[in-house]
Amino acid sequence: MHELEITKHILEDSIQEAKRYQAVRIREIHLAIGPFSGIVPACVQMYIEVLAKGTIAEGVQIRSRMIPLQITCLDCGKTSEIDRMHIECPYCHSLHLKRLSGKECLIERLEVDVDGDQSISSSHGME
Repeated sequence: MHELEITKHILEDSIQEAKRYQAVRIREIHLAIGPFSGIVPACVQMYIEVLAKGTIAEGVQIRSRMIPLQITCLDCGKTSEIDRMHIECPYCHSLHLKRLSGKECLIERLEVDVDGDQSISSSHGME
C-alpha cells in the first residue's frame, strides 16, 4: 500500500513541474526505480489513474526503468553493479558490501502538451 503515498507525491511533483512549463496535459511520467525500492510500477499506474482524474495528468501513462544496484566492496574497495540474484562482489566474492544505490524512485522526465503541442519537459529527480 505504500505505493499510494508514493504515487500521490509523484503526481503532485509532476503536476507542479508541468505547470512550470505551462503544460496543459501530462502524457507520460518516466520513472527510474531501484530494485530495493519496493515500488511496483503496475500499482503506481493503477493508483495514478484514480488520483489524476480531473487534473492535467488524467490518462497519464507511467513508464519505468530499473536503476542498477551499485555497491562498494568493503574488502577489496571496488565499486560495481550487481543484481538481486548475485549479491556478492564480482571481483573478490565478498559479501561485505555497502549499497550505493537501489532504493531510489526518481521522476526522470515528463512528456507533456504545451498549448496543444507535444513537448518534453526537463528532467526532474526526486527520492
